[in-house]
Amino acid sequence: MARYRDSVCRLCRRESTKLFLKGDRCVTDKCAVERRNYAPGQHGVQTRRKFSEYGMQLREKQKAKRIYGVLEKQFRGYFKKAEMKKGVTGENLLQLLEYRLDNVVYRLGFTLSRGMARQLVRHSHFTVNGKKVNIPSYSVKRGDVIEVTKRGKDIEAIKESLKKTVKKEPLSWLEIDEEKMRGVVTSVPMVEDISLPIQEQLIVELYSK
Repeated sequence: MARYRDSVCRLCRRESTKLFLKGDRCVTDKCAVERRNYAPGQHGVQTRRKFSEYGMQLREKQKAKRIYGVLEKQFRGYFKKAEMKKGVTGENLLQLLEYRLDNVVYRLGFTLSRGMARQLVRHSHFTVNGKKVNIPSYSVKRGDVIEVTKRGKDIEAIKESLKKTVKKEPLSWLEIDEEKMRGVVTSVPMVEDISLPIQEQLIVELYSK
């Protein structure tokens, strides 16, 4: 499957905001946005230009795609599903993205970034309701139990991540048992729980043209 392989710091610089794609690095002085807050590339300008209405909508879509690590075709598929569901399309879209297994693994604190979560899911280090799942885009649902496998519990990266995230305020739609390395999806994520720099309504307006 195609995926982005270049430096993810370039993506943050392109959007002129922290997308938290590299875990701890994003909160240090090494963060690319802190050091060079202008567009990447040979012709990147160090002064931000104003965007048109379409440009603003496009940037919001790109930002959401990059945060969740999905490409255009897959993202459009999520949008079509969101349109068919009852409720507000923009909120539905974010909920579908939040329900991705790699995102839930990250939200539970098993990893410091969604990229790391994607890699560990690919290597079959997590189970859903007792069954190994190695598909990052797998959609969880309310009541699902996500647990680190016996082999995965020996991975230092997971242990260190839990130590760093255990003090953070837990999300209302997830429950985490740090000792057993197990989490439960208790409800549907609300927009206020997601707390990402995304204006989902602009994405809806873009795809509605």
